[in-house]
Amino acid sequence: MDLSHAFALESRPRDFSARLSRRGQRTVGQRQRRRHYGRRALLLVAAALAVPALAAPDAWQAFAIGNAGQSEVEPMPFERTGDSFPGSAFYYLTTDPLPQIGEGIISDTDAAPTVVDPSIGPLARAIRIDNSGVDRTRALECLTAAVYYEAASEPDQGQRAVAQVILNRVAHPSFPNTVCGVVYQGSERTTGCQFSFTCDGSLARVPSRFFWQRAMGVAQAALSGYVEPSVGLATHYHTIAVHPAWDRDMNHLRTIGAHMFFRWKSRAGDASNFRFAYFGNEPVAAPHRKDPNADRIADPSLDPLALARAFEAGLKSSAATPAALDGGDSVGAGTRSAPAPAYSSEVQSRGGDSQYRADKLPQSQQVRPEYENSGRWIAQPGT
Repeated sequence: MDLSHAFALESRPRDFSARLSRRGQRTVGQRQRRRHYGRRALLLVAAALAVPALAAPDAWQAFAIGNAGQSEVEPMPFERTGDSFPGSAFYYLTTDPLPQIGEGIISDTDAAPTVVDPSIGPLARAIRIDNSGVDRTRALECLTAAVYYEAASEPDQGQRAVAQVILNRVAHPSFPNTVCGVVYQGSERTTGCQFSFTCDGSLARVPSRFFWQRAMGVAQAALSGYVEPSVGLATHYHTIAVHPAWDRDMNHLRTIGAHMFFRWKSRAGDASNFRFAYFGNEPVAAPHRKDPNADRIADPSLDPLALARAFEAGLKSSAATPAALDGGDSVGAGTRSAPAPAYSSEVQSRGGDSQYRADKLPQSQQVRPEYENSGRWIAQPGT
């Protein structure tokens, strides 16, 4: 009989396998040892308390915390009758001298003690632009563009130095008092602008994302108060590949990378002339519209030496002529008018200082006769 045909329809038996784990199972010995853990802990605590008591029975003080066990607590000086007065507890809080009210608080528009580096002279102060979002956005855009197009391949210190020069110009009265105004000064020309990238076509190049972000980080730090000390109060720089005539009459402070930084030798470069205060009102972050006639007219505000001479002339004229009141009375001795402002060619083409004078106010014929003499002296003082 062939059994292979008899069991042909039956399935083959499955292989049986099992894996038994002994982990986590406690033996009888382990259960007995766990019963003695509590007894051992009590014995250790009793030994820790008994050993010091046996070693020095007389000096042992159990659980003594300071003078908590004393019945009487010594009062503080300001709690004793006759040794205090109302509010005297304040003077027992510290032995340091009390600071004077307002100590160390100064205004950015006031002259402040200037930090001087023996190698380069006085250092700049911080400018923090925390005005409206429009002002800060425009200032950041202009300063980033200047750092990128002027010093994209420079080391970090070189980029910070370029940003510091721009902020130094913002603080000096001979330049515009905004970041975008400084960066794009003279950009209506085809040559001779303050920063060459604003008029030589460099802005047509699409910036590299990585290097633009690097320049923006430098600009953000500068607008948030960072001061680059290596260039002091430098207001001008040029590359080592050129040698302009004006650099011989200026103080060379330092060479960083491919740029040489300079400061005025004359009174125009004095630290007292810089006011590191930001007043906002940023113009559009873009170069000026090209003016075909701008190149034909010499702009003294674009010449460093001519700008310094104009500033000194303004100082001399203001020192020679004391400021006067509208009534003709002379201001007290020692008071002088501010230096004459130096306007860019764009402002001068719109009328210069005349557009800021109050010469378009209503005349006296538009005032009722009974009010014409309002504000005038009835009798001249001192007569």
